[in-house]
Amino acid sequence: MPHSQPTLGFILHDVARFLRKRFEQRAKCLALTRSQWQVLAFLGANEGIHQGGLAEILEIEGITLTRIIDKLESKGLVKRSKHPSDRRVWLLHLTEAAHPLIEQMRGLGDATRAEALAGLTEADREHLTRMLTIMRKNLLTACEQPVEVLESDHA
Repeated sequence: MPHSQPTLGFILHDVARFLRKRFEQRAKCLALTRSQWQVLAFLGANEGIHQGGLAEILEIEGITLTRIIDKLESKGLVKRSKHPSDRRVWLLHLTEAAHPLIEQMRGLGDATRAEALAGLTEADREHLTRMLTIMRKNLLTACEQPVEVLESDHA
């Protein structure tokens, strides 16, 4: 059987997997699990979000996020506050202790991206980012349509 070229989906998946793996290798010194640093990263960009909204962004179950938040709260990195008009809703905030950790994570992310992009010119990097942004937009639009519509257009 002839050796076929890897598909775009396979390459993208592999690149994402290796980016996460390399970041995890660098982040071992932070004493956080992947789930914990992902929550911190997304919370840092969405300060004051409610737990349900953050669970949706992370594509995890609410109960799973609750357990992660419990651990981060016990480490003094996250605090919950009541929603002003809905007692059932908790809003999430980083504590002061989390901010230096977030900066450290950004530095580790920068170093990991630099390794991944080694050998690419600045123009190559900008072009790659533009292409991936277009792909993401296309897929976001496609995901908002029923599959039947898309299949009939391509038949």
